[in-house]
Amino acid sequence: MNRAFNRKKDKSWMHTPEALAKHYIGYNAKFLGNTEVDQPKGTEVVKDAVRKLKFQRHIKKSEGQKTPKVELQISIYGVKILDPKTKDVQYNCQLHRISFCADDKTDKRIFTFICKDSESNKHLCYVFDSEKCAEEITLTIGQAFDLAYKKFLESGGKDVETRKQIGTLQKRIQELETENSDLKTQLQDLEEQLKISPVPPGGSLNMKPQSTDVFDMVPFSAVTPLVPIPASNGTPPPPPTTSPPDIRKDLFGAEPFDPFTCGSADFPPDIQSQLDEMQEGFTMGLTLEGTVFSLDPLGSRC
Repeated sequence: MNRAFNRKKDKSWMHTPEALAKHYIGYNAKFLGNTEVDQPKGTEVVKDAVRKLKFQRHIKKSEGQKTPKVELQISIYGVKILDPKTKDVQYNCQLHRISFCADDKTDKRIFTFICKDSESNKHLCYVFDSEKCAEEITLTIGQAFDLAYKKFLESGGKDVETRKQIGTLQKRIQELETENSDLKTQLQDLEEQLKISPVPPGGSLNMKPQSTDVFDMVPFSAVTPLVPIPASNGTPPPPPTTSPPDIRKDLFGAEPFDPFTCGSADFPPDIQSQLDEMQEGFTMGLTLEGTVFSLDPLGSRC
């Protein structure tokens, strides 16, 4: 790594080795963004990136957008860029991928570092605005490099592979957490849909209830034939046996009364003679315009 902060190598480090090896040092800053650069190091490369991102920030300010604030966590494993409120990791720049780090001497608020992206393998320059700590943040990153390099020499290079594996696992954990959050959201949406439109327990059949009358009875229609209901054992019931209606019986099942067909022994002789005379008089047919009328004993037409 090309250390732009080696001008102060004679100055003692600001933090204890344990703070960077076992924990991290945190700083708050404004994040101007990152942009791709064509070189992994160089002061001029960094200056061009700073000018580009400052210009973009002025345009966003004119549109009413504020520069987002971030939290930096610096350790011997890298530099993490987090949301200060939610603590969500926005970028995880592993230390062995950082190739250049510097603070701007013309603007004491600006510091930058160049990191190689693990997915695209492009070199990205990250630019930050810290009101008071720009130089201190640069020195802290430099101290983390020195400690990581010493640990690398002590472990014979094994520690670098361990950090790579840890970084890969951390990235995979973040992907799984995001996937789990998406699945929870989909599950909540499905539960809301089930609450709005529940499925009938017997399936998706739409059974329309049959209308009933005021006495909660199914209306009877003599024209509509009755449909036999299958028996519980699955076999159809036998066809209903219907007998032709007996026209010689009245509504109550009794034979209709006809006083003229009764036998002579049914009435006294005087009454029978009167009935015979009535029978003779009423059996006479009257013809009116080709239509024959017959009157019953009560005098009604039939």
